[in-house]
Amino acid sequence: MNTMKYKGYTARIEFDDRDSLLVGRVLGVRAIIGFHGEMVEALRRDFESAIDFMLEDCAARGVSPQKPASGKLMLRVPPEVHAAALVTAQASGKSLNQWAAEALASAVHA
Repeated sequence: MNTMKYKGYTARIEFDDRDSLLVGRVLGVRAIIGFHGEMVEALRRDFESAIDFMLEDCAARGVSPQKPASGKLMLRVPPEVHAAALVTAQASGKSLNQWAAEALASAVHA
């Protein structure tokens, strides 16, 4: 997956063969924030402008902009997976939260 980052926001970048455009969409926010460009430089400018506009709009309305993630994650897993993860975490001398955070970090950086 190709991505761009700006001010803590990440966008997924794809190529639209039909229109011969690079298109992007900001990930991790409820609002649909899309942008495009024919060249990488134009795509980056449009991405940065879209984020800047969103931040300026939020400031003008007096609301906090949505962050890409809060740091809180609720998961539903089968009880046997939960139990095995708990035992593994305890065996390594960690809380389940610490162990899960490390496992997720390892998976996304692999």
